[in-house]
Amino acid sequence: MSPRGRLISPAWAAVAAGALIVGSAAGAPAAWAHVHASSDNAVRGATAVVTFQVPNESNKGAATTALTVALPNVASARTETMPGWTATLDRDAAAGTVRSVTWKAAPNGGIGVDQFALFRLSVTLPDADTVSFPTTQTYADGTVVKWDQPPLPGGGEPENPVPTLALAAGPPASHDHQPSSAPAGDRAATTPRPASSDNTARLLGGAALVLGALAVAVALIRRRA
Repeated sequence: MSPRGRLISPAWAAVAAGALIVGSAAGAPAAWAHVHASSDNAVRGATAVVTFQVPNESNKGAATTALTVALPNVASARTETMPGWTATLDRDAAAGTVRSVTWKAAPNGGIGVDQFALFRLSVTLPDADTVSFPTTQTYADGTVVKWDQPPLPGGGEPENPVPTLALAAGPPASHDHQPSSAPAGDRAATTPRPASSDNTARLLGGAALVLGALAVAVALIRRRA
């Protein structure tokens, strides 16, 4: 076959590339379409701002009108002001913990088709390696989607994975330590100055006085002579 016959036309190349892209998209999981939790400072036992990215997955054109996130009975939680939404914390007064938070959209509001929203929550994280936030997403047509499935045994992703955060270890606990320098009284007690140095200074001072007196006497005698 001649080199000219082996060339592929630009049209066929475009078709092949399009087929490859479609096939890859069909085979790859749409992780971007799930409810996702993230944080810039997720440290064990510390307070962090957790962001929940919530896309609209309705194939009927319905808006997302409510979102409920279950919390691991945290001691403290605060929601960010979000125009068009109201947030309610479900508190356990007896235990002094917060069990969940629910955002509800204003009438005729919510997350539209081909849109997503960010819900932020300041929360005290548990002292653990990971923390999960089972989430319930409600649509205007009554559809309810629960994002609460753990990873599959083989490490794969389930259909509705639970939003999960990996927590970093915090700074090591500080221990009491002795100050680098002790007070003057303690330094004098722990590092006494040798007595010989004081005696030497006194002898040198006395000798200087004697020599000074002799010099004055010699000067007076010379003047009289």
